[in-house]
Amino acid sequence: MAKPLTDQDRRKQISVRGLAGVENVADLKTNFNRHLHFTLVKDRNVATKRDYYFALANTVRDHLVGRWIRTQQHYYEKDPKRVYYLSLEFYMGRTLQNTMVNLALENACDEATYQVRVIHTAVSNSAPVSTACFLDSMASLGLAAYGYGIRYEFGIFNQKIVSGWQVEEADDWLRYGNPWEKARPEYMRPVHFYGRVEHTADGVKWVDTQVVLALPYDTPVPGYRNNIVNTMRLWSAKAPCDFNLKDFNVGGYIQAVLDRNLAENISRVLYPNDNFFEGKELRLKQEYFVVAATLQDIIRRFKASKFGSTEFVRLDLSTLPDKVAIQLNDTHPALAIPELMRLLVDIEKVPWEKAWDIVIRTCAYTNHTVLPEALERWPVDLFQNLLPRHLDIIYEINRRHLERISKLYPGDTDRICRMSLIEEGDVKKINMAHLCIVGSHAVNGVESSCITCYKDALAGHVQPRSCLTHLLNLQKIGEDYIRDLDQLKKLLDFVNDDAFIRDVAKIKQENKMKFAAHLEAHYKVKINPSSMFDVQVKRIHEYKRQLLNCLHIITLYNRIKNEPNKQWTPRTIMIGGKAAPGYHTAKMIIKLITSIGDIVNNDPVVGDRLKVIFLENYRVTLAEKIIPAADLSEQISTAGTEASGTGNMKFMLNGALTIGTMDGANVEMAEEAGEENLFIFGMRVHDVEALDKKGYDAVSYYNRVPELKQAVDQIAGGFFSPSQPGLFKDLVNMLMHHDRFKVFADYEDYIRCQERVSALYKNPKEWTKMVIHNIAGCGKFSSDRTISEYAREIWGMEPSLEKIAAPDAPR
Repeated sequence: MAKPLTDQDRRKQISVRGLAGVENVADLKTNFNRHLHFTLVKDRNVATKRDYYFALANTVRDHLVGRWIRTQQHYYEKDPKRVYYLSLEFYMGRTLQNTMVNLALENACDEATYQVRVIHTAVSNSAPVSTACFLDSMASLGLAAYGYGIRYEFGIFNQKIVSGWQVEEADDWLRYGNPWEKARPEYMRPVHFYGRVEHTADGVKWVDTQVVLALPYDTPVPGYRNNIVNTMRLWSAKAPCDFNLKDFNVGGYIQAVLDRNLAENISRVLYPNDNFFEGKELRLKQEYFVVAATLQDIIRRFKASKFGSTEFVRLDLSTLPDKVAIQLNDTHPALAIPELMRLLVDIEKVPWEKAWDIVIRTCAYTNHTVLPEALERWPVDLFQNLLPRHLDIIYEINRRHLERISKLYPGDTDRICRMSLIEEGDVKKINMAHLCIVGSHAVNGVESSCITCYKDALAGHVQPRSCLTHLLNLQKIGEDYIRDLDQLKKLLDFVNDDAFIRDVAKIKQENKMKFAAHLEAHYKVKINPSSMFDVQVKRIHEYKRQLLNCLHIITLYNRIKNEPNKQWTPRTIMIGGKAAPGYHTAKMIIKLITSIGDIVNNDPVVGDRLKVIFLENYRVTLAEKIIPAADLSEQISTAGTEASGTGNMKFMLNGALTIGTMDGANVEMAEEAGEENLFIFGMRVHDVEALDKKGYDAVSYYNRVPELKQAVDQIAGGFFSPSQPGLFKDLVNMLMHHDRFKVFADYEDYIRCQERVSALYKNPKEWTKMVIHNIAGCGKFSSDRTISEYAREIWGMEPSLEKIAAPDAPR
């Protein structure tokens, strides 16, 4: 065990790094104790780890506030073009760690918390939230940017595994408060629902509506050491004071007050992203709620830049696209298009043609899925009831759109039907992806049904300042890679350097030992740190093909049982992810994984040569531990089904090799690192298309491949569920007769590829050289690069690495 550093050594280390002086450490200690006493009203006798976290978070936040205010002053003075990134979900991680890194406070905080005898790592591990990496990059590139979403009271559910089954528990992430957010009631906005449409001499009016108030909460988003702090604004639904109280009679007051919950349910819970569209009214309310509040805020800020704080002045909005860029992240904020039309035409009295030109030049859209069942198609009847004015606007947009198509392709009725925003059928539906494409000046994403989008600029986005910190001390190439991930290419100069190879392998092994200790402490599972850590962590879904992984596990298990004396490459196979609460097949897949683990892990013949672990409640904080420890990353979706995928890039950047199909981001990863440095297997997109034309016959593979047949028979016959022999018959029936994702077609090549993986793992030097090639090829996948492309090609903005003046440190 390493000898603990003395106080003098720690100060010297901090001073050498040049990131914080002793005076700064003294200030941090003072402020830490001040917040513990005066903000949290605690002393050391009763303070908990969470209290220490909140004290440290408030201390670090003090360093943000001045920069945050100064940034907004800077934007007001310079009046730059602003970009607004609309998303119904921002993936959350740890704000504290990221903020300390971006403000160059990490070492000083480490020293300060050490001196007050608080363990910094335990404190920072308690942190509840962070912003998405795109917002971090926008701030780091000096863009005047805002993230807009919903402040969900309950996040994605916490997953518990009980007897092998997923059980959902509420994620009450705001129970203890959030030290990073600041409520802004002065910017509360009304959002209307229901009602009816009136056509009057003064124009169209939407009347007799129900009003819900949108209360904004702001979270600071610091850039990397440039003193810029942007804002993520999340809206919370609040009932107006008179909600359901106007007509109450004697005895009705209590119920009227209780009914306020109906309005506030809008921001109560995040819908799980399960790639199955459910046309729930509450979800449509959420989508309109965030859009309506955000657009009012955007126009208020646009007007304020022209007329000070005046909100109600009418002015020429034709310059809006010169000062405002709205990025629609997926179809969830698609209602921004008809809502902006409503504000321009009905409220600002802009003529339709001019308003439509403004909307198109302002909005851009990123598509995220190719799965038809995931595409949002809202019933017209639901729109008629909830958003009647928007339905009228969408019909008018569609009428004009189809007129243009008819002129371009006269007589082509099939094309007109395909490209219509309104899908006819038993239930008329609005295709939200078509609405986004028609109403945007730039579309990026992937190919879906009948629409070909532009090249996917979103394919890669990993945050370079947090993703690599666990793997390497890259003194050999300097620290420029933190701002410019392309600098990682310099690692190729050391790919044959034995000392560097040993360093990389050593750090990976240390990360594996840390994660093994974490598993033992928190999951009560003991694993072999020298085994290959084979990891597949992502949402549980048929197209992700966790079932293909299961078939490999069973095959490997059967081979070990048949030849127990052979020198097998030991593997610990870890699978994690959540199944959407209503997705029965995904829940059955989890049960199958845990059932296979029960048999494999308790077989004395197998021992520690093969272990199967299901990682309960996989989330960002667990990802931060498992990704640096992984040896092999499983990215095995059917070719042509993954929109992009960024988890695979994070694994690549942290020194895991990828086994995968040529799908999603794997394609670009193979281009950057060289296909020879990935384990690529299976059908390509054209093979899948050819098989579709021919007709996929899963039974033929089952009859032809003995090891596949054995594995399937074991699942079907109850080998892995002896107390319930028929438990997995539905899963087997799906694989044999209804499998859209063609698991059996890729089985043989997958098994052969896994044999190559096992063989290479026995040669640590060659394995590590391939790891270095992968890390060196990650430059393209920086979120900074992606945002720079967005800024120049879509938003018409120029990134800047200039700093703004720093405020005085808090006292």
